[in-house]
This record gives sequence, structure tokens and C-alpha cells, in this order.
Amino acid sequence: MSVVTLLLALAFPQPRLQCADSVVKMWEEDVVIPTYPIGDPDPDPMFFSGRTYQGAQGAVYPYPLMEKISSVSENRTHRLVYLENEYIKLGLFPGGAGGGRIFSAVDKTNGYEIFYHQHVIKPGLIGVLGAWISGGVEWNVPHHHRTSTYMPVDYTLKENPDGSKTVWMGEIETRHRMKWMVGATLKPGSSVIQVECRLANRTPLVQSFLYWANVAVHVDSSYQVLFPPQQEWVTGHGKHAFSTYPLASGPRVVTTDGYSKGIDLSWWKAHPSPISLFAIHSREDFFGGYDHGQHAGVAHIANHHSVPGKKMWNWGPGETARMWDHVLTDKDGPYIELMVGAYQDNQPDYSWLQPYEVKSFKFNWFPLREIGGMKNANLNAAVNLEVTANNRARFGFNTTAEYRGAGVRLTAGEKVLFEQVLDISPARPFVKEVALPDGVSEMDVKAALFDARGEELVSYRKQPPRGEPAPEPVTPPRPPEEIKTVEELYLTGLRLEQFHSAALAAEPYYEAALKMDPGNCQVNTALGLLYLRNLKFAEAADKFHRALRRATASHTRPRDGEAQYYLGVACKYLGLTDQAYDSFYAATWSEAWSAAAYYELAEISTSRGDYVTALEELGRSLSFNANSPKSANLKAALLRKLGDLTQSAKTAGEVLERDPLDHWAAYELYLAAKGNGSAAAAADRLAGFEKIMHGTIQNYLELALDYGSCGLYQEGTEILDRLTILPEPAPSPVTLSGHSLTDGSRAMAYYYLGWFAGKMGDKAKAEGFYSQAGRMPTDLVFPFRAEARLALESALTLNPQDARACYYLGELLFDSQPEKALTFWEKSRELDGSLALVHRNLALAYSLVRKDIPAATASLEKAIQYNSSDPRFFLELDHLYELGSATADKRLALLEQHQAVVSWDDNVLMRQTGLYNQVGNYDKALELLDNHHFHIWEGRGEIH
Repeated sequence: MSVVTLLLALAFPQPRLQCADSVVKMWEEDVVIPTYPIGDPDPDPMFFSGRTYQGAQGAVYPYPLMEKISSVSENRTHRLVYLENEYIKLGLFPGGAGGGRIFSAVDKTNGYEIFYHQHVIKPGLIGVLGAWISGGVEWNVPHHHRTSTYMPVDYTLKENPDGSKTVWMGEIETRHRMKWMVGATLKPGSSVIQVECRLANRTPLVQSFLYWANVAVHVDSSYQVLFPPQQEWVTGHGKHAFSTYPLASGPRVVTTDGYSKGIDLSWWKAHPSPISLFAIHSREDFFGGYDHGQHAGVAHIANHHSVPGKKMWNWGPGETARMWDHVLTDKDGPYIELMVGAYQDNQPDYSWLQPYEVKSFKFNWFPLREIGGMKNANLNAAVNLEVTANNRARFGFNTTAEYRGAGVRLTAGEKVLFEQVLDISPARPFVKEVALPDGVSEMDVKAALFDARGEELVSYRKQPPRGEPAPEPVTPPRPPEEIKTVEELYLTGLRLEQFHSAALAAEPYYEAALKMDPGNCQVNTALGLLYLRNLKFAEAADKFHRALRRATASHTRPRDGEAQYYLGVACKYLGLTDQAYDSFYAATWSEAWSAAAYYELAEISTSRGDYVTALEELGRSLSFNANSPKSANLKAALLRKLGDLTQSAKTAGEVLERDPLDHWAAYELYLAAKGNGSAAAAADRLAGFEKIMHGTIQNYLELALDYGSCGLYQEGTEILDRLTILPEPAPSPVTLSGHSLTDGSRAMAYYYLGWFAGKMGDKAKAEGFYSQAGRMPTDLVFPFRAEARLALESALTLNPQDARACYYLGELLFDSQPEKALTFWEKSRELDGSLALVHRNLALAYSLVRKDIPAATASLEKAIQYNSSDPRFFLELDHLYELGSATADKRLALLEQHQAVVSWDDNVLMRQTGLYNQVGNYDKALELLDNHHFHIWEGRGEIH
């Protein structure tokens, strides 16, 4: 034992100190930021047209498109939330444009911006819906660049018993109805920015997801990306090609040309054009970047078993990158993205989330300073060690907290080359250069940092290369007819579903497998589940029955309860409650399906009024999935129903302790307080509930349907009643008009009110609500839930003349059942020919489904007769005219006749410019180009 080690072990019983004045401050603040506003969300439903986005489906519906962007900035006031301790000031942006991102993070010890800090809100057309801003840390879940990334999210502030403080942000996204959350925490005396991430599948169907943090950092020619030193291979999107790392082995890196052999790919300046590089088979927990000009950087720490993804996205220093700098910022310059991903290591790369399953993990970042890079890091500290050409060792340490009496040691084998006792903290890094003795090589040298007890905090010694061979490239799926086995067809279809393929559908692969083996259990189950997603409930049930005939032949009990479980789901949607109950109970014989099946049983028992049995079933469900918020919330509701308000409030409170944004738990706390007769407590609980609901219509609809799914229609009705009297949302700071990004018509609330009234046996009330629904505005009403089909069909049963119900059913079904949707729209047109969107949607259907261009053209011309102020109608009509071989003069005449309208849409103006070129009117074409700023989508070739 060295003298330093002995002194450390004896003299310092408290190695890590938290100063008495170490506190975390947390507050909300209105901040004025120059903002380029966007237009109002597009009121026209945007159905899936085969668009690929980041390798997966670029589906917009049920969200609105947001692609109109102003070219002039205005000072707008945005609400930010701040966390601050002695080392870090963290800014969070839950409002519109921010979408819950980390907006800023300053290392207070040196003023370094840990993440890219935008000083302007300047969207470009990069997001799934269009508008997207760069900077900070964006949460990409369950798809890349998160569909709702420009929309406001729910948020709340929480103080923790250990003195740390957390800002929770998240939402229930509407495409798959999953709930994501991030809790950003600062602790006293620590420079670590900890973010706890969760994803909850709130649905009865398995879902697939990706979950990446998109971390932007400021860069220039001195910036270096810090993959772990032993990283040997990188790949691009889709794992189709691989390259050596860090030194390029030739002029092509992954799929991008223009490199010099041997160039170091870790430097920003090394990349001639935009590129993504993903680490492959990373076995380390750290990743980061370092600005050698500012002598500062960032480290990320996470468990690589659950957070394996490490990615560098680089616009590069070329002309394309400088153009995008201009698009996305005014003065803040270039950036790269140091993305980190949980449960995947590539994009697109999706993992599965079972029914009602919750996954959680943590991201951690802390700043680096003065140590010249990073060779190893953990939550205690980071170390850098480099041996120079003249055989000198440069090494340094950053810690994430203050350590008094820490020990630094540089060794070569058993020989100590340097050691020192010191105080080290985030504000006091350690850096040293030591001459190495003759015969000591870089592989011999180890740098280590110890706390005062002699416990190692971090260390590094260079390791020999692993020498791993190049991974096998991923190849595109073969056509179904070229695949010879049922298993391969099944797995190919499953992967296409899992990855949300835009290019290939899974159904042909499943159907080809069933041609070989019509009774195959796995394939029938997979196809039945696909039918469930497409709201084909009867067809799904038939497939599950076929699967079970094979699985239960000769009185065999299935080893896997999947088909039994999903048969229960299908029967429940079909109203066959007794059969559903039997199927769910059969599924509980398989432990893998017990948690979800028992929850479904509890819903059915609750709907029958058998609360005692439902509680027993929930107890069993929670024994398999203790983290299920829906099971716990239903338990709280049942305890309330049975009169045990104390236990009901305790159960709901425990849910809110885990998830402070749980709407159902917050409402149950209110109902328990109300039931106890305390008006003041009830008012306080109601205010808390309304605060986390944020006035978001979809939050109210989702909660009402949570109650309705259990047969608690009265509670669901109360939630919907609250929705119908919500005040108009406050003006949004990111739209030209102040129009909210999240509100829409309340029409579906009235349809659900009617459905619930019918379930409770009040036909007259149901008819009244359905009548009211039919009179509500249609703007931004995009139904997407399975329950919407049941409610709308119920409305048509009572009133077959409801044109709006037909219209909404068409919207709901078009992407999955286009012919049925077309029939509903034709019925809507027959009942009420004045709704412009019915004609517009029929035009899409006639064109895309029936390939009938004349009928589509006539329908869209009719739409314009009823609404000539929608520029998208003219865009789509000009496209149809082109398909129908209309002359350029005819097309121009239409656009010029409505110039004031079409001038609002860049896409129409681009087509108009092309038409002027066709007819030789070049002056007009130049006039449009000179007098208009075109905003172009990422990946498009044109720019002006």
C-alpha cells in the first residue's frame, strides 16, 4: 500500500461532501424569445400515402400537418421551467415548439453551454408533421423525432425527500395511445443532469417503439465526438453497411463517399456531407463530445444493457450544412447530435412493449472541462489519458461532486509514477502531465482516481483492440413468393410490423404463410392481431379461433396464452362479454399473459357491478405487473365504490407518487376527497387534477374512455361534461393567429356522451348528445380510437341520417379499410352534400383506391365550390389535373383565379412556378421565386 493510499484510508471518513448551502432551486418563468410563428394546424386530415420518414412510416394522421412557417420573427413569450444548483442551471421547455425538450443547460463553473442553446425559435420542415426546431435535448418516442415534438406536453414540478427536485414532462401520444414521460432531476451538490424515462403501453395490444434522446451540441472545427476508445465499427441507418472506426478505411464511410483514407471520423470537420454513425456492439456505459477550443464538453452515462444506442448525426461543414444552419437558427451556428437510445442501437430499430407494460431507464449527463477528452466515465467521474509522441502522459479527471482528500495515481504495472492527495469537484478539475520512464508503453499506463476511503471512483488503461469482424449487413426482405418456409414468412411479416415499414406490408407475408399451412397458430395469431389494429374485430376473432383450433387439437392446453388473450380482446370489442371473459381466463393459465388478462377480467367484472371479484382479479394482475398504473387506478376506483375512501385515496396517491402526471389517479383523489365531504380538500384536489390535464381535449377523452372501458360510465360522463365546458385555450405563442396546437372540435366528446348514455339505458339522452355531436365543427376532428368506431356506429344505429358520423367513420377507417371508408363518405355526401371535406376525402379515395381520376377531379372541384379558402384543395386538384392531362393553361387559370389563397402554400406556389416555365412565362416564374421564401422539407432537393 502506498503512503497516499494509507493516508486516504485513515484520515478522511467522509469522502464525498454536500455543502450545507447546497440547494436546488426550481421555478417557472416567462421568457421572451424571437419566434418565427407557424400557420394554424392544417384542418384537413392527412392520411398515410406511403411516405417514408427516417426509415419507417411517416404517418401524420391523427395529428394535423404543420408546414406553414413565417419568414419573419416576432418577440413571443414562452413559459420555461428552471432547475438550478451550485453547478448547473437547466432550462426545460414544455410548451409549444419545445415539446418537453431540455432547452438549455449551463455549466456554472465556466459558463459552457452543455447542450446547443437556441436563442431563437426558428422551425424548419424536419419533423413528421413539419415544424421542428433544433437544439437542446429532444425526446424521440415512440418514433424518430417524435410526431408531437412541436406540441406542448403535460408537466408538473416535484420536490423530493433527498433535496433534489424534478420536472416531470410527458403525454399520451395519440397514434398508439402510449404514455411517455421524462423526469429531469438536479440533486444538491451534483453536476449530473439525471433524466428518468418511462414508457407505458396503456392499450390491450402489444406495441413497438423506439426511445432516443436527441442531444444537440454546439460545434466547430475543434469539436470531437467521444465514442468509447474500443469502438471498432460504426453503421448507418438500417445497418446496411459498416465502416471501421475511428479511422476511415477508404473513401466511403457507411454509404457516404468523399473521405480520405485514414481520416479520424471522430472529428466534426472530417465529414464532407451529412452523415449518421451508430456505434455497433458497444459494451461501455459512456459516450460524449469535447470542444478542444473551449476546453469543455459533455459526458453521457447509462446502463449499456438497456441503453445501448450511441449515435452521431452530423450536418458536416459543407454548403448543405450551412444552408440548414440558416434555416434553423439566426446566429447560433452549427450543431451535431449525440443521440442515445434505449432498447435499440439503430434507427429504425424498434422493441416490443407488451399490453399494459411499463419500461423505465435513466439517461445521465454531466459537463467536462479542461481534461482534453474522455477515455472512461461513470456517474462519479470522467478520466482522460493520452500518451504523446515524446512519451509523456497527459491525464485528467472531472468529478460530478466534491471529493475532499481524494487520491490521484498514475501507475505502470506495480510501479507508481505519480500520486497526489487533493480536493476535487466539478469546479476544480485535475490535469497533469508526467514524463514516462524508458520502456513504459501506452498500454502499461493506468490513471486512477480514488475517494478518501481508497475506493476507486474511475480509472483507465488502454486495452488492446477486440479485433471483432465486420457485422453482417441487414438485407431487405425478399418478396413473399421467394420465401419457402412458413416460419420465415411469419418472421418477415412480424419484423415489417415491428419496424412500421412504409415500403412493405406484413399482410402478404402472413397470407403466403397461410397458403402453405392454413391452420398455423403463430401466423393466424399475428394476422388476427393485425386485424385488431385495423379495427376488423370479427375478422380478428375468426383468425384467433383458427389459431386455437391448431393449438388445442387433441385437447391440448396451449403453452402460450397469446391467442386466447387476443380472442378475448376481439370478443370484448364485439360486445361478446361472456366469451371475452372465458378467453381472458384461459389466457391467465399462461403466466406471460396473466397480468394483462387479469386486468381485462377486472374491467369486465367492474362493468357487471361485481366489484369484489374485480378487486381480486386486480390483485392478481398487480402481483404480475406491480407497476401497472391502470390496474392501480381501477383498484382505487373500486375501493371508492365499495366505500373505503381512505384506501382509495392511498392507492391513488401511491400512483401519483410514481407518476405525478397520472390523470386517472388525480381524479380518483378528487373523488375520494369529495366523498369524504371536505369541500376544501376536494377543491384542492380538483385544481391539481385540472392543472395536469392542461386543458388538452385528448387527455379528457382518454380518461373518460378509461372509465368507460370498465363500465364506469357515470364517472366517464363527468369527465366528458368537464370537457364540454372547458374554456378556450390560451393563445399559443408559436402560431401566427395564436391558435392552439392541441385543441379541436369537441364533437367526439358528444358522441362518447351519447354512447355512455346508451350504455346506461337512457336512449333519449343518447339521441340528444348524438344530435349535438352532429352540429359541432369538423375542423381537427380526427378519430383514431377503437372506441370511436363503437360510438359512431352506435350513433348511426339511433340515427342513420347522421352525416357527420359517416364522415368521421370514413376518417377513422381510411388508412386500414379504404373501401369501407369510401362507402361511409359516399353515404355522408348523400345525407349532406355541403361538407367540403367529404368531397375532398372522396377525391383522395377515388384517386388512390379506385384509380378513377375523373371522379376524383369532379369531387375535388365540388369541394372547392363549398370551400375555396383551403390552399390544400388547390394543391391536390392541380395534381389531379396533371394526372388527367389537363393543359398547363387550364391549371394556371385555376391557380391565378385563387391567387390570394394559393399564395399561402409553398407547395402550390412551386407547382405554379413550374407551370409558368412550361408555358414560357419566365418573368412570372422569376417573380414568384424573387418575392417568396420557400420552406422546403428535409430530404427535398429544391431550396430557395
